[in-house]
Amino acid sequence: MKPADVFEFYRRLAEINPEPETELEWISPYTLLVAVALSAQATDVSVNLATRRLFRLADTPAKMVALGEEALREQIKTIGLFNTKAKHVIALSHILLDQHGGEVPRDRAALEMLPGVGRKTANVVLNTAFGEETIAVDTHIFRVGNRTKLAPGKTPLVVELKLEKATPAPFRRHAHHWLILHGRYVCKARRPECWRCPVVDLCPFKPKTPAPKGSTPAAIEPVVKARQ
Repeated sequence: MKPADVFEFYRRLAEINPEPETELEWISPYTLLVAVALSAQATDVSVNLATRRLFRLADTPAKMVALGEEALREQIKTIGLFNTKAKHVIALSHILLDQHGGEVPRDRAALEMLPGVGRKTANVVLNTAFGEETIAVDTHIFRVGNRTKLAPGKTPLVVELKLEKATPAPFRRHAHHWLILHGRYVCKARRPECWRCPVVDLCPFKPKTPAPKGSTPAAIEPVVKARQ
C-alpha cells in the first residue's frame, strides 16, 4: 500500500472513532495485565464477566497472592485454560511484589519475563496503560495487515515491525485499537463486510464481499462498544 493510501486508511478509521479503547475492562495497569493474560484464546466478553467479580476481590498483586491459586481458579473457571492462567497470574503477582515493588514495569523486556506474558500482551499493556506507541498483533490485526496489504507478513512479529514502520506518526498511538476493532467487526475472517468498510477503495482484497441479499448497505458507524 502506498504511503498516501496508508495515511488515508488511518485517517478514515480515526475520523470514525477518534479515541478508541480496549474492550477489556480494567482499572489499573495491574488489572489490565491480568485481563490481557486471561484473554489468550478467550473472548473479551468472557474475560470481562469473570474479572468483574475477580477485581472486586483482588485488584493488586498483594490481594491476588492472598486470594490464592485455588480461589482464583474458581473465579476464572469460565475462561479457557483457566488452570494454567491461574498459575501464571499468581506467579507474576509474586514477581511484581518481589522485584518491582508491586508495580507493573513500563518495559517490554521486564514484562516478557513475567509468566504467561508474551510480546503481544506486553505491547497491549505498554500501549493501553502507558500510552506507548506499540502495536500488539493478534489474529485480527494479522489478518487486516495481510488482507489489506497494509503490512503483509508470515508471522505476527513481521507484521508488527512493518506496521510500526508504515504507520504515520499521528496515528501510532491508537493504531493498535483501530486495527483490532476493524478486524473484529468489519474485516472479519470468514466473511469480511466489505459493503460497509470505510477503506474498501484502498484495499486490494478480491473479490469484495457483497451485501447480503435484500439488505441495504449500512452507513458506516463508529465501532465503539459500550462497556458491559
